[in-house]
Amino acid sequence: MKKHFRFSYDTAAIITAVAVIAGMMGLSSPSAAHTAFALAEKAVKSAEKVSATPFSAILGDISAADTSEAERTVFAENPLSQLTETPDDILQLIKSAEDNAKNDIEDGKIEERKYGAISTSTLIGNIAVRNNTDTQQNINLLKYYEADPEIKITDKAQPTVLIFHTHTTECYELLDRSWYAQDYITRSNSSDRNMVRVGMEIKEQLEKAGYSVIHDTEIHDTKYTGAYAHSRKSVEKYLEQYPSIQVVLDIHRDAIEQSGGVRIKPTAEILGKKAAQLMIITGCEEGKVTDFPDWEQNLTFALRLQSICEEKFPGLMRPVYFCQRKYNMDLSPNNLLVEVGSCANTLEEAAYAGRLLGSSLATLLDRSIDEKTA
Repeated sequence: MKKHFRFSYDTAAIITAVAVIAGMMGLSSPSAAHTAFALAEKAVKSAEKVSATPFSAILGDISAADTSEAERTVFAENPLSQLTETPDDILQLIKSAEDNAKNDIEDGKIEERKYGAISTSTLIGNIAVRNNTDTQQNINLLKYYEADPEIKITDKAQPTVLIFHTHTTECYELLDRSWYAQDYITRSNSSDRNMVRVGMEIKEQLEKAGYSVIHDTEIHDTKYTGAYAHSRKSVEKYLEQYPSIQVVLDIHRDAIEQSGGVRIKPTAEILGKKAAQLMIITGCEEGKVTDFPDWEQNLTFALRLQSICEEKFPGLMRPVYFCQRKYNMDLSPNNLLVEVGSCANTLEEAAYAGRLLGSSLATLLDRSIDEKTA
């Protein structure tokens, strides 16, 4: 892999970790700060991100300063801090919802839950996979985890990523509270609060990293039945029009409801802010699922994206769901379905998760370019 120094999202993630660790340790003594910086330097080396300008030199410059000044320096120069900022339009929606919430009637409870590895998961490296297949229970997931995704980017200015939404009208709560109102609407045609709004956040992060993105905002679920057939036509059209597309993401949100009407919202705290947890779904060819030639490439891509998301933002991901499903993932390699939270999460939490996903995918694409040019 080519080794060159860039103040990348990866490096920023390490610096953020330093700041958090140092904050937890109080920064009350130079030894505490030095310990935090040493942990970060070790992580950088293990991630093979050391460059011609040693990261230890940067750490030395910071740690040599007054500790309070070091804390300010870390956050001032950290581009990841921008990810935590709530967009103005979402703030306006929240304010409007607060103004209109006086007469809301509680209809059911909302319970926050952070999903980690579960008893049905396989642990590989820093990720968990829930294998719900029939014929692939003994599959060597480690082989796919260690493989490199087949990504060939020759010109970042050409469309690289396609984002679309089969269930476009899926939407979120606006207020962060422990219950949902009687008149809560779980679907909306308004792109300012449905899945299109989350897709916009993913797209923005990729474009900031220099990648050209196609974002299909068409509503495919005017009729819920047949939505996948409808979105399939759109994906086929884009793949034919833009053969440079390397990654295809169908962005959804989940719905998790327990008996008694309790709705679960998967949530993780990332950089001090609540994010909706993400779940990657990838399928395989078995049983009634046929004509799925690229499912193994999709699996490799899913595991790599999951690993990078967890590397950059620990706790963001629910276990990968590997299942006997195809949806429209058979149309191309590196084609996944991603669930962003559930109907009980807030739009702010979902949009934040979208930014984290976009940042992680940009890192994956950057690394694939580095590896190809090494």
